[in-house]
Amino acid sequence: MNVGVLLAAGASTRMKSPKPLVRWKGHSFLVHGTRALWTSCDVVVAVLGSNAGPVRAALEKEFTELVESGALTADLHEARRKGARGLELRFETNAKWKQGMLSSAKVGLAAALKLKPASIAVLPVDHPEVSGETVDAMTGMMADALKAFQSDSPAFPYALVPRFKGHRGHPLVLSPALARAIVRDKVAVDLGDAVRRSARLVGYVDVRDGGVIRNRNTPKG
Repeated sequence: MNVGVLLAAGASTRMKSPKPLVRWKGHSFLVHGTRALWTSCDVVVAVLGSNAGPVRAALEKEFTELVESGALTADLHEARRKGARGLELRFETNAKWKQGMLSSAKVGLAAALKLKPASIAVLPVDHPEVSGETVDAMTGMMADALKAFQSDSPAFPYALVPRFKGHRGHPLVLSPALARAIVRDKVAVDLGDAVRRSARLVGYVDVRDGGVIRNRNTPKG
């Protein structure tokens, strides 16, 4: 089982709306990110922070409407075809969200690790254009890599990073060993620094998905 972590804790003062709730192509950023991660993740952990209560209530309402309308039927059928029992979205709240993305990543990774995942895909909520195909391909590559390491794989701190036209993007796909190291890290200044400090190997995956580098953090983003 793979687990997705969706980082959605920031205040987003420039968007004039909580960033998880910003609409794009008919749905909120968080719905887009969750559905992309569901392509290969049985469970998605969404980490909220600023205005967490109202944001969660609005998101639960949106997902309820999607379920009742049948809009998620294809997502569920595809998940079951791949062996998942269903699709799940869990919420965690980062009380220290003002400390930045790394603090939210640690909250999400700690929750994800309790599920004993094969790998963890970490996606910021302001990348709503990332395709599910990209997530699926990257988690598949992580599975193949960990199999290649064989007996060493449970303790192998490995990361995969997508790259579009030479530019690195998201989601990051982490082995459980690297996720545990990031949660324990007391020195790193940001998520990238935490990966560099603890990963024994970082692989870069060239993709055709421009959404991996498209950060929508302004109203015209």
